[in-house]
Amino acid sequence: MTIAVRPITPAMHQAWIDTQPSVSFLQLPAWGEVKVGWRPESLGWFEGSELVGTGLVLYRPVPRLPSRSLAYVPEGPAIDWRRERQPDIDLTQWLAPMVAHCKAQGAFAIKMGPPVPQRRWQAATLKTALAERSDHPHPPEQIGQLHADWHSSAATRAVDSLRMMGWTRKDSTGAGFGDVQPRYVFHLPLANRSLDDIFAGFNQLWRRNIRKAEKVGVVVRRGTFADLATFHQVYVETAARDHFTPRALEYFRRMWVALNGDDRDVLSLWIAEIDGHCAAATLMVVVGDHAWYSYGASTTADRDARPSNALQWAMIQQAHERGCRIYDLRGISDTLDPNNHLFGLLQFKLGSGGEVQEYVGEWDMVLRPMWARAFDFYQSRRG
Repeated sequence: MTIAVRPITPAMHQAWIDTQPSVSFLQLPAWGEVKVGWRPESLGWFEGSELVGTGLVLYRPVPRLPSRSLAYVPEGPAIDWRRERQPDIDLTQWLAPMVAHCKAQGAFAIKMGPPVPQRRWQAATLKTALAERSDHPHPPEQIGQLHADWHSSAATRAVDSLRMMGWTRKDSTGAGFGDVQPRYVFHLPLANRSLDDIFAGFNQLWRRNIRKAEKVGVVVRRGTFADLATFHQVYVETAARDHFTPRALEYFRRMWVALNGDDRDVLSLWIAEIDGHCAAATLMVVVGDHAWYSYGASTTADRDARPSNALQWAMIQQAHERGCRIYDLRGISDTLDPNNHLFGLLQFKLGSGGEVQEYVGEWDMVLRPMWARAFDFYQSRRG
């Protein structure tokens, strides 16, 4: 049996996702409504008449020439990457029809991020490596240099297949953020664990900070659409403090409307208040049995009240109540160097007692080399 790829309606796309344990929220058809400047398309993978996979493709047109575009499949497509259901169908049969379709749509290149985990490191492994750094003349500088607690042979086969098909991967060199979406993420497993078990798994600092927040009067509540403006004010302050460019308030309003359409409860806002004002706020996304910590913001003035830890604990409890298997704290740098400015991100998330997961990364297929080079040049000139 061969695999065919063709466009499907967003409703058909969402209905199939609803039958799965979880699919990345970046692959929801509604996500296409969030990304202004990209043309979304829902694709279906068919084995005969049966829909066996889906993908959200975002087309970014070349300025002044909309017939040519970059095709991007963030954290997708949602197909049988491990060949568990269709072991007799190789990866080429899954991806070649998508490549042909995107080329027919005028794409000069395709970028995709297979949702395939490759390696995992437990918190204990990372803590041991960090504690032993002073004993080694040349300690490992990156997580990937450590012996993994788990690795996937299916991921290795997928990587080999992608290379044989002509897909290429730009490996990161030190920061861990070489891809558009993070290759290294931090997961807190929730399945088959009570809230007491999860709390006991936090390190001493996390537990102390959660208790301190409660003691000094931090109150966490679930926000509404109207509260997005409050979140955004604190988010802009955070951006100025941490030196990144903030998204506009309208972006978060589009997220809310798109992801929570049809009475869905996908995106939620959580606000930590102290003395009647917002001290910190976060956004959480839930699809199936997977919850993602998406955006976070906090005031400098209220940092000592530890509202961020209180928010994390509230969202973890909500994810647990909804039956989520994973609470995903999203991307981290792969650095193990305490002097690196990105190390604090790992250090904070490590306190949850979870694990680092490495995905196979983002892969590119160039379909029209001249157009791809011209687009790269244009992007580099834009800075």
